[in-house]
Parts: sequence; C-alpha cells; structure tokens
Amino acid sequence: MTVTILIPTLDEEKALPGLIARMAVLAPRPAQILLVDGGSADETVVLARAAGWDVLLSEGGRARQINAGVAAARGEIVCVLHADTLPPADMVAVIERTLANRRIALASFTPLIRGPQRMRWGTTLHNWAKTWYAPLLTRPHLFVRGVRLLFGDHAMFFRRADFLAVGGCTPGDAVMEEADLCVKFAALGRVKIVPRFVETSDRRIAAWGVLKANWIYFKVGMLWAFGLRHRMARHYPDIR
Repeated sequence: MTVTILIPTLDEEKALPGLIARMAVLAPRPAQILLVDGGSADETVVLARAAGWDVLLSEGGRARQINAGVAAARGEIVCVLHADTLPPADMVAVIERTLANRRIALASFTPLIRGPQRMRWGTTLHNWAKTWYAPLLTRPHLFVRGVRLLFGDHAMFFRRADFLAVGGCTPGDAVMEEADLCVKFAALGRVKIVPRFVETSDRRIAAWGVLKANWIYFKVGMLWAFGLRHRMARHYPDIR
C-alpha cells in the first residue's frame, strides 16, 4: 500500500523547518508528501516547495483542506499530519503494518506534547484519557464497539477509498473535524490508537497556560458532543 502524508497548513513557517528535517529521514519514504495550504501570508508554501513537497492551494478551513488533499492524494493510504507534529522515522512502516489489518478502519499515533524545554506530561495524559472518556460520555454505543476519539495532534491515518466512501470531513469545520471522522469511520471498522509516539508542539499551552489550555480542550470537546458546532471555533483561537 502506498502512503500520502497530508499536511494542512495556515501560516506555519515557524514550525515547518523542523517537520521538513524529520520528513527527510523517513524510511521507508512515503509515496507523496502533500501540503494543502489554506491561504498562508508567510513563507509556508515557499518552504514546502523548496523541500520538494507537492503543494495544493485550497479554500481555508482544516476540514476543507483535508477533503481537498485526500481527493488529490496519490497514495492508497492518507496520514493527516499537522505542521507542529514530528513523527517517528519509521512512520510509513507503522502505517502500512497497522492498516494491513482490514478490521481497522481508522488509526493514529499516540501524541506526546512537549516544548523546547520540557515534556507536558499532565496535558499528554489528559489528551490520552480524553480519547477514552469523550466517546464513553457522549457516544457510549460506539465506545463499546471500540471507538476512540482522535484529535489533530494524533496524526490519524486511513484508506483513501474509505474516506471518500464515508463522505470525508464535514465542510466548514475548523475544529474537531477528526472526532467527526471517528464517528463516520465506526461504520466501517475499528478506530485504533497505535502505541507509537509522535511529538507535538506545546505552543497552545505555552500561550494559554496549562489550566486554561486543558479547560479549552475540554470545553470545545463538550460543545462538539452536544451539537453546538457553531460555537467551537470562537473558543479555540489560532496559535502560531
């Protein structure tokens, strides 16, 4: 199976150099690295093209960017990777090995949240726990079938054909589009979190503080759970 790494971006010139360096050492290599940009005003697109990545310019909004990227992807499998998340060097092998099991419809890595100086163990643990308690509280009928909720920093991956079959991301969603996908993919099989780590930036925690960040994560999740989608984005401001 061939793999496309899909990177939705908006003004990510600060994060991209680290990701470009990590992508350069992936072994085996993905079939495609595709950056889908939602209207950056900085050097994001220039950096991606200089790295030799494919670049697709899209209407803004992560859900729309992911939909456009999957439609254009050459790989049979697509992994959605955020610009501030660094995967392991054997990322492609882990993806291929996991989805060789046809009972798994959607999967992800396990994120570790860290900054330049330290690991954010408390938020990392809450992030892990949230993948369990969120579906248990809000979608218990899916939880008992093994569904866990994935979020952007999980580096989720799936078969391209399955994504298209379930209708992709809900257009217009700027937050929690991954959780919606978990619900959709549950009709096709298991949602699995692989015990392999990706490192994701603590930039929101650094900007908001630990307590405020975890409160925002919880609040946005509950808004999604209770169908108040129109309120989510206003409670989750961009941090770059």
